[in-house]
Amino acid sequence: MNNMNQNNGMQKRMLIMTLVVFVFFIAYEFLVLKPQQEAKAALAKQEQKQNAAPEVSPLNTNIADNSANISKSVDGLSSKSVASSEIVSVIKTAKNIIEIDNLGRVAQVTLLEEKYKDENANQIKLFESNQLRPLEVRFADVNLNAEAFKVSVTASSSNVDATTSTQELILTQNLNGTVLTKKLTIYPDGHYDLNVSATNEKQFFITNGFRPNVLADMYAVHGFISKLNDSTLKTIEDGSSDKNENIVGVKFISSFDRYYATVIYNFEKSLNISLMPDSQSNPQAFIHAGSSVSFSGFIGPKNHKDLAALNPELIDVIDYGWFTFIAKPMFLLLQFIQGYVGNWGWTIVILTILIKLVLYPLSYKGMVSMQKLKDLAPKMKEIQVKYKDDKQKQSMHMMELYKKHGANPMGGCLPLILQIPVFFAIYRVLLNAIELKGADWIFWVHDLAEMDPYFVLPILMGVTMFLQQKITPNTMQDEMQKKIFQFLPVVFTFFFLWFPAGLTLYWFINNLFTIGQQYYINSVFEKKRAEKK
Repeated sequence: MNNMNQNNGMQKRMLIMTLVVFVFFIAYEFLVLKPQQEAKAALAKQEQKQNAAPEVSPLNTNIADNSANISKSVDGLSSKSVASSEIVSVIKTAKNIIEIDNLGRVAQVTLLEEKYKDENANQIKLFESNQLRPLEVRFADVNLNAEAFKVSVTASSSNVDATTSTQELILTQNLNGTVLTKKLTIYPDGHYDLNVSATNEKQFFITNGFRPNVLADMYAVHGFISKLNDSTLKTIEDGSSDKNENIVGVKFISSFDRYYATVIYNFEKSLNISLMPDSQSNPQAFIHAGSSVSFSGFIGPKNHKDLAALNPELIDVIDYGWFTFIAKPMFLLLQFIQGYVGNWGWTIVILTILIKLVLYPLSYKGMVSMQKLKDLAPKMKEIQVKYKDDKQKQSMHMMELYKKHGANPMGGCLPLILQIPVFFAIYRVLLNAIELKGADWIFWVHDLAEMDPYFVLPILMGVTMFLQQKITPNTMQDEMQKKIFQFLPVVFTFFFLWFPAGLTLYWFINNLFTIGQQYYINSVFEKKRAEKK
């Protein structure tokens, strides 16, 4: 026989644990991870000053019958032997500026759209100078590879204007007995087609580079994702790549941070990939090219419409984490509403209301259950005191009390648990939606992807959380538990100060309507109590 009193205590502990873990989750970001990231950034800048050229490693891979079982080894190449990164060609499209260095790699991508600006009001640049660069080639021949990092490429044009029409750029690298040729076709929307070939059947590999390093934090997934021929997705987060790995039959690969990605794709002929961890266990992807390879690529924001325009399958580049299966349709609904409303802020408000309406039956059951438990609290206390030395009788009388009044000690907790996937899905959607970048709402909120500059929304969120707590029935007997719950609105307000305004708006509206629902349930029970009197 289950102990219903224990279940009641379990409910309280689960609620407390959920909230405390969430608080710890955020606190860990600001007190531990953020200082570590700042220290790493400072160290990277210092190393960059000491050595302008990045350290690279030739990839030595033996390919046998194009099978997935590939033996490979990594040999160090001194950065001093690498040619300096001079820019040999600048490509301008309607969406970005792509700079090609003297080794035929993408040295930098600058986003041109007005909304893509950093905290200093400068147009966003996606890459740091000391990272693995997109379109870098590694030869299987170690000696040829070492030479390739010393010989500059020749560009067919130093300036390419693809703002209104498709243009072509040819990069040629003349090595000892081998010529490497890259033919780039650049489109006005910023994506490209690429054909790379080497003479004398020289085997090589080409990478999409390390991910854009604009915004990478613990809230959003960042790392590597690939889509296979069977439509399954393989994601490896930064810091979790601990071994060399081969992936066969790949439709696309993407290295990404919260909002931006470097994508290579071929939906006609699948790619074979080798993944290698860098010194910080971050995944690096290399495409097996043989002596020639063709694919298309895109470097920029993970904008849903732009990705879908290139190929509908590319929307899988946007990774929402564990609750992707709920988050994807939720984003489509968000986008559909925005198409009619025209404002992302009001779209979030409408979506929040819709979610509250859909989940209302669950919320109603939970609220009713909490009200019943509140009404039974005095009788429950009497039973606990009367049978404090006999747990079996205490449990039996508790169960009789619950049965008589139709109360369920887990009734308030179960509906909450069932709603958690939806809450996390909308959390991920609003956190990862680049569409909110530069999108204003009303008056003071001019960018829903950034924090509220005047902290109005976080404070309103905290106030509504406090009011919601005040009118919600509380059956807790333990004073420590009560104090923890009373302090939570202050803690949440503090951490939400730095959250994106769009996400804070969602929580504020959610709290506001929860208050309305709770007030309605409370009024219904007050009427019933009055009738009984």
